[in-house]
Amino acid sequence: MSAPNWAEEVTAVATALGSVGLLSTVGLVLLGGRQVRETERARHAQLAADFLRRWDEDNLVETRRLVAQYESREALASAFREFIATNSVSAYVLYRELDFFEQLGALESIGAFDFDLIQTLVGRLLVERFDLWEPSIAAMGDDRYPNFAALAAKLRRR
Repeated sequence: MSAPNWAEEVTAVATALGSVGLLSTVGLVLLGGRQVRETERARHAQLAADFLRRWDEDNLVETRRLVAQYESREALASAFREFIATNSVSAYVLYRELDFFEQLGALESIGAFDFDLIQTLVGRLLVERFDLWEPSIAAMGDDRYPNFAALAAKLRRR
């Protein structure tokens, strides 16, 4: 058996270096993918914190206080119809909550907000609020607040 010639030695060294480079690249890709997932989770958490903060801000607290004055969802729907018909400021106060949940549903539908996080943070509350608002939404006509309705239905199925 003869000693390897210089061409075989160069090929062996190049192959070894190529393998090291390939393994390094695969490692970096895996690390990069993990960082992307962590960044996405942090973004979802920040978005959730912003939404929950909005729920407790004065405007939505005012809306919830107004809603709480009605003894039933039917009484709320009747008052809301009257507020809309007379272009009352109270109508716009009530729209705040509907718009809040519609925006949350829209964000979830395009994947900008993690469904499991929504379920954990406001799942039961959202379904209860949709049930409360359902007669009011129905009175406004077809296809009003579709993202709110879709998110409530999705949460019910879980």
